[in-house]
Amino acid sequence: MSARQLIVLGTACQVPTRQRNHNGYFVKWDDEGFLFDPGEGTQRQMTLAGVAASQITKIFISHFHGDHCLGLPGVVQRISLDEVQHPIHVFFPASGEIFYRRLVQAAIFQAKQKLIPHPIEKSGVIFESDKLIFKAQLLDHTVDSVGYRIQEKETINFIPERLEKANIRGGLIGKFKDAGKISVDGNNYFLKDFVTRKRGSSFTYILDTRFCQQAVDLAADSDVLLCEATYMSDREDMAGKFGHLTAAQSGKLARLAGVRKLYLTHFSQIYSDSGDFVREAEQEFNQVTALEDLQRFDLPRSKRLVK
Repeated sequence: MSARQLIVLGTACQVPTRQRNHNGYFVKWDDEGFLFDPGEGTQRQMTLAGVAASQITKIFISHFHGDHCLGLPGVVQRISLDEVQHPIHVFFPASGEIFYRRLVQAAIFQAKQKLIPHPIEKSGVIFESDKLIFKAQLLDHTVDSVGYRIQEKETINFIPERLEKANIRGGLIGKFKDAGKISVDGNNYFLKDFVTRKRGSSFTYILDTRFCQQAVDLAADSDVLLCEATYMSDREDMAGKFGHLTAAQSGKLARLAGVRKLYLTHFSQIYSDSGDFVREAEQEFNQVTALEDLQRFDLPRSKRLVK
């Protein structure tokens, strides 16, 4: 079975520290690789984490504050240097397109990369493949900022004994799946009565936003929520002023959204103990982990059946 992992490249917000690089998160999802918010130093962090430029298939930028995008020039030039052959889709807020173009042309290099830009103007589905749906949600920051959700499509499994009893065999099974209904021996059958449906796995990414209903809606029923917790409640006013969340607000968001696992990141340099963030968030939600640079986490595969 193909691997699904979250690889943490950096967890600092505006100012990196001795222990924390600027933002950067790589999600390995089967045969795809999703790079989120490549901050300054991301290319080196990828090397330390064993992530190759050729593994990247999509890049997601939440907004164009420097700690979320200043690593993009180095990543793009590495993609070109390594002569990555496949196209790479890049998603970002449409209002920041001028910054995107500056970043991907920030220095002289032999441009061999194949980037496909996707400026996002509104919330909704931004890309769809045969197995995955990618959604974006406009959030509430001091500049245009976007949250992202990766949603695996539902899968269906036939119930063999019901097929056998109805004499549905061989090529009829494929026709049944495609059409949703079939007639056999004078009897009409409907697909819903012969299958179980399994929910697809989901991963939600929310950085740089105030607490808002849009964030709750995007994360609803997600298996994993990777969420900022820039401040703790002792600086809630500062969080609101600069468009961020406290750890308690991140926990509240996770609770209201009904997620199964919350990963906290984007910590202000004024705090030294990430455990304090966990303890504060746990007052609202009890499945919390504070991320550290270069950690790896296996992402769960959904086992829940659709009722």
